[in-house]
Amino acid sequence: MNGVLVIDKPKGWTSHDVVAWVRKILKVRKAGHGGTLDPLATGVLPVYLEEGTKLVPFNLEGTKEYLATMKLGQETDTLDGDGKVIAEKPWFSFSREEIEKVLGRFRGQIQQTPPLFSAIKQDGLPMYKRARSGEKPSLMKREATIHALSLKGVSLPFVTLEITCGRGTYVRSLCADIGRCLGCGAHLVELRRLRSGKFSIEQALSVEGLSQLVDRGKVEERIIPLKDGVDVPGKIWVEEKTEARVRQGRPLRLSDLPQGAIGPMKSGQRVSLLNRSDTLLAIAESQVNGEAGFSGDPQVLRILRVFNG
Repeated sequence: MNGVLVIDKPKGWTSHDVVAWVRKILKVRKAGHGGTLDPLATGVLPVYLEEGTKLVPFNLEGTKEYLATMKLGQETDTLDGDGKVIAEKPWFSFSREEIEKVLGRFRGQIQQTPPLFSAIKQDGLPMYKRARSGEKPSLMKREATIHALSLKGVSLPFVTLEITCGRGTYVRSLCADIGRCLGCGAHLVELRRLRSGKFSIEQALSVEGLSQLVDRGKVEERIIPLKDGVDVPGKIWVEEKTEARVRQGRPLRLSDLPQGAIGPMKSGQRVSLLNRSDTLLAIAESQVNGEAGFSGDPQVLRILRVFNG
């Protein structure tokens, strides 16, 4: 049972809860998730099974899409509805135009401070544990990328946003910062992830849906195979004589590949290596002569990860 299962995470469950439940119901030895969702959030949570757990590092850079609702007029210590209200200000009858104007400040590359209650570690201890013990550690601002930010609905004091962002973006922090710019404060009350990298909500199974598939013995039909579960665009099919070399993790030279199997590549570009049965063998990275980034034919493909699925 190697591959990826996309789960529609229920509200109130941690990402770890989902993984533990999937591992138990499917009776798999190894399972992990990609891209943590807070208990408040719902939506796309990729769960990687058995050999699929090796795919996680290659999928972390994918963009995320969210539908987020924030409440104006209140700030909380956790920046969401699960926290304690620490400040209240009257909210005004903002027009859509006024809100849109503020949103314009948060598109592109922005600086944001991560929530105090987050899994970021400081000296080996997660920040949320420090916060719960009464500590107030200083948090450094970090860069985040907001590819798209649009206003989907206004029913004051609630404002709903659609967000497309890069890795490491905190939607809680984004909502809090937008609230401060509006002058009344805000906190996140609902969050639904619609996409995580190549995985979308259309592929997601509810926990009830997965339970039903298990009862009917049809889970395999919904598991995304290894070759389709990785966010690496390039693919190369190798001959049988080369497959053993790949499985041993040995580098490949151009002479090891079928003629025309590979075109010009930059140093550091990654590709999936598959056999003639369309099974994912490995993920490799090109190395070329000259400095990194030099465009030209690669001399070597270095094997990064081998799969036994």
